Amino acid sequence: MTLLKIDGLSSRYSSSKGPVYAVDDVNFELEYGETIGIAGESACGKSTLGLSLIRMLSGGTAQGKIMFDGESVLDMDESDFDDEFRWKKISMIFQGAMNSLDPVFTINEQFVEILKQHRFDGDSKTIISEAMNSVSLDKHVLKKYPHELSGGMKQRVIIAMALLLKPKFVIADEPTTALDVLIQAQIINLLKSLKKDGMSFMLITHDLAVLSEIADKIGIMYGGQMVEFGSSEQIYKNPKHPYTQGLLESIPTLKGNTPKYIKGIPPSLLDKPTQCRFLERCPLAIEKCKELPPKFKTETGYVRCWLYEDEK
Repeated sequence: MTLLKIDGLSSRYSSSKGPVYAVDDVNFELEYGETIGIAGESACGKSTLGLSLIRMLSGGTAQGKIMFDGESVLDMDESDFDDEFRWKKISMIFQGAMNSLDPVFTINEQFVEILKQHRFDGDSKTIISEAMNSVSLDKHVLKKYPHELSGGMKQRVIIAMALLLKPKFVIADEPTTALDVLIQAQIINLLKSLKKDGMSFMLITHDLAVLSEIADKIGIMYGGQMVEFGSSEQIYKNPKHPYTQGLLESIPTLKGNTPKYIKGIPPSLLDKPTQCRFLERCPLAIEKCKELPPKFKTETGYVRCWLYEDEK
């Protein structure tokens, strides 16, 4: 069964220079229990995509269709979405969240504040204890202040907060950034364990190596667009889009290959695309790339690239 279906999602911000087209015509589906990885360079629209799903676009607007658990998210009143969906069915681990804990309140006080914000009327001690157990943290951590915890423990607290009201879907925006390799492995193993218990995730990262550990499906974003979407196996073993290929070639391997880099810089999101956004950096560009490519079907998804026009 389909948990999440995105159809033609476009999000933009207002700026002094005009609208910023941060997300443009994104489409994908996710089944119950599946995890999707969203990868791409900084400022490609990954975080905006996540914020659009949870309707927390500060200074921005989203259009298109977001169907979650059979209901249209963008068509709901804000108060209804807050009462029925936000944190109860969809929650988010925000980018840089490890540093967002309030230093003057204990961990327990911050958990209680979340429950008050979302008008939880059940047994707060039990649900907080269950959230802490889900991330393998002892209850004594609840009495501590954020500065008394290690980086890994703070990140686990943030994840526990996202899991507090037992949502069906969690958006994790760079949950392993700024952590050392051992702590990264612990966080990834934690997400794997939660996935086995039936929880669905959207894991946002620039690190394709991290996604290989947990994602069932992967969406590659570039310049606000999802330029390739498919199963994890297809993306890693048979990447279609030249940008996806470039990202994979930039990852060092145990075989000792020399990582390659993608020349050039990403396009401005101030301009609505009229041509392939990867055109100026693409080593395989052809004349037709001056036109905006549609989505061509692949084995498990789609790719926005004129090189696959004959395969549609």
